[in-house]
Order: sequence, then structure tokens, then C-alpha cells
Amino acid sequence: VQLQASGGGLVQAGGSLSLSCVGSGRTFRRYVMGWFRQAPGKEREFVASISGSGSRTYYIDSVKGRFTISRDNTKNTVYLQMSNLKPEDTAVYYCAADGGDWYPDMRIKYDYWGQGTQVTVSS
Repeated sequence: VQLQASGGGLVQAGGSLSLSCVGSGRTFRRYVMGWFRQAPGKEREFVASISGSGSRTYYIDSVKGRFTISRDNTKNTVYLQMSNLKPEDTAVYYCAADGGDWYPDMRIKYDYWGQGTQVTVSS
């Protein structure tokens, strides 16, 4: 599956931003989808994941209550709605897909990656 992320930009602290990731192919609904981010000088960090049906989600603690991952399988798209953004959320955000099972943790090894989209939060 090929993934194309978009929606990044510059926003002030406390603001909101929505990212989208469109996948190719007819079997998009079979893929677990995840969002990751990488800040300058730091390792890539898992942010959130969603099961193929969209019924189950998992977040890292630092984004719980502020970020929402969702998907629309009719549009082959996964979203990351981000609100109450903080300067520490500044990073390049990546979407990823995996054809295996969803788990409520970070054990999933994603096989497919989209290009990143820059999110910058100013203080």
C-alpha cells in the first residue's frame, strides 16, 4: 500500500490541526494504521494507532485527550485531529500501515510508510 500524508502547517500553541493520510489499493480496511512523529534531533516516536475497522484506538499518554485518530475506509483515509497543540508537538508526522493484527500497545511493526508532513507549533 502506498501512503500520502498531508495537512501539516504552522499553528500557534493551543491551536488545532488535522492531518490526513490517503492509502492506495482496495484492501485499505485490512490495514492497521498508525501515526508517528520525529522531532529534530530525536528518534521517531509512535503517536497513535487504529484498527482496520476503526473501532479500536491507542495513544501515547502525551497526546491522550488532545489527539484523535480516525479513519474512513470508503475514502482510504486515516486522520489525526490534533487540538490544544503544544510546542513540543513540533515534528515531522508520518503515517504508517501494517497488515497484521491491531494491539493496544506499540508492538506493531509497520511495513509501509508515507512521506512526512511538517507540523510546527509556535509558542
